[in-house]
Amino acid sequence: MTFLLETMRLGLTNLRLHLLRSVLTALGIILGVGAVITMVAIGEGSKREALLQIERLGAKNIILRSQKPPEADTQQSGQQRSFLINYGLTRADLEVIRENFPDAEVIAPVKEVGGQILRGNRVQTSQAYGVTPELQEASGLRIARGRYITQNDLDERTMIAVIGAGVAKQLFPQDDPIGETIRIDEHAFVVVGVMAPVGLAGGAGASLVGRDLNLDIHIPFTTANEVFGDQIVRRQAGSFTGAEVQVSEIYIVCRDRERVLTDAKRIQRIIEVRHTAQDDVAAIVPYELLEEAKRTAMTWQIVLGAIAGISLLVGGIGIMNIMLATVQERTREIGIRRAVGATRRHITAQFVVETGVLSAIGGLLGVVFGVGLSVGMDALGPYLKSMFKLQNVISADVTGWSVGLAFTVAVLTGLFFGIFPAIKAAQQDPIVALRHD
Repeated sequence: MTFLLETMRLGLTNLRLHLLRSVLTALGIILGVGAVITMVAIGEGSKREALLQIERLGAKNIILRSQKPPEADTQQSGQQRSFLINYGLTRADLEVIRENFPDAEVIAPVKEVGGQILRGNRVQTSQAYGVTPELQEASGLRIARGRYITQNDLDERTMIAVIGAGVAKQLFPQDDPIGETIRIDEHAFVVVGVMAPVGLAGGAGASLVGRDLNLDIHIPFTTANEVFGDQIVRRQAGSFTGAEVQVSEIYIVCRDRERVLTDAKRIQRIIEVRHTAQDDVAAIVPYELLEEAKRTAMTWQIVLGAIAGISLLVGGIGIMNIMLATVQERTREIGIRRAVGATRRHITAQFVVETGVLSAIGGLLGVVFGVGLSVGMDALGPYLKSMFKLQNVISADVTGWSVGLAFTVAVLTGLFFGIFPAIKAAQQDPIVALRHD
């Protein structure tokens, strides 16, 4: 124990005597550890955001969506065309799914309606949908103010609407929308609720649902059927295109996650049998996307960690170079220590301790640097998105395993590259070392 303490004291003393050189030597380790922690944190943050966005769609959900068949786009490419295309899910499909999945927690239909949303002189393209109260549970919607659609609204076919946070901001920039009236085409609806902001705009979730959910307007499903029918018309200068769709989407919430993939295959088989003529229904299974996102995120983490690990390798080589120069510089000191009784073991231990302490201190400083940089990036993420017009927020999530791994690898790297200079110092001939100037 006395030998170890004395060796550590000598090592620390030598490092302190050449403080600037020690700091510059450790800089490679500091930056390497910081890079590993930051890169892994960014990878974890990106994975966290992607998974949250997908999970908001519901890990137990299966979403069926009516989609325009490819041949319909070809037909509509002609100039000044105006006609209706019939495609997508039907009310009969909805009943068949309800009959075949009686144990589903929720089966919620969604119906797209209207061409324009108007309030005063403000106009926007319609994102109005007829829904049932079960959609709130299926899609995890939260109400910021007012209330959501109820069963009574369905029974009474009331002319009420629940608007998204983006709609409230655009149509009611300075007013409270509750109790106000908006128009969907020529029909007036009273706003009874405002949905909480949904963090899917521009992210993975938005690409899955195909729109910004903050711009949605929900009205009772029965009202949508009675007032708007099945036709959806989009007018443009000189022409219009229209579609006849009975049900735009169906949300099916399975009883548990283990049944999601099995139920999804059954549903897809039903759709294939009932829609053999055209490819007009798409099935989205967030659970499959969730698992795929996890695998992709893990791959990127490994790649980012490996790239950052190169910095540690460079730092280790830097330590070896400096320690080799130190051995040459301290040749006479080594000779004197050997002359007064120090063994090769003592000399080796002294240089290994110096490199170990240097690596450990560099690792600790690197941890502080990496954690601080990651936390700062996470806090400044929204500002960076706004400043640089980024599509997604930069987020970072520091993990304990990355900190521990980076520090351990830093110390081991320093020791590994420090062993060769230590052995080289111990192998010097004492007499030749004493003659060195």
